[in-house]
Amino acid sequence: MTDRDAARLGMPLVSTWRLESHKQEDMETGEITYPRGPNPRGLVTYTDDGRFSILNVPGEREAPKGLAPTDAEALALFKGLTAYAGSYVVTGEDTLIHRTEISWNEAWANTDQPRRFKVDGDTLTLIAGPSNNPWDGRIVRATLTWKRIT
Repeated sequence: MTDRDAARLGMPLVSTWRLESHKQEDMETGEITYPRGPNPRGLVTYTDDGRFSILNVPGEREAPKGLAPTDAEALALFKGLTAYAGSYVVTGEDTLIHRTEISWNEAWANTDQPRRFKVDGDTLTLIAGPSNNPWDGRIVRATLTWKRIT
């Protein structure tokens, strides 16, 4: 089976989705956090030919004071960002793999990022991990909830 054939099995995913919530559980302490705050912003798009792209940021990001951000402003903007794209393959009834080709964090480039997923009407839930948090290395499980917009 080709990646394209496998992606077609994930047809309920095919859409553009808006991020509604991002919850993160620290697997060592059990602490629950919301790393993008109470009103996160993000979009993920899955196409029927097996491609995806994702961009997430905190809802309360502070804009730079000028057109070109200072180093400190750029660092603050980068620290809240997750952005990557590539192909995806549905590998089971509730599992998929993001095959990352390009990423905001070069450590994720050319890696496979497994996810569990559930589509319930116009709601998509993606669960990542337990795995290393790309910001601080802690072992976490992230649950992201999305609403269909197209």
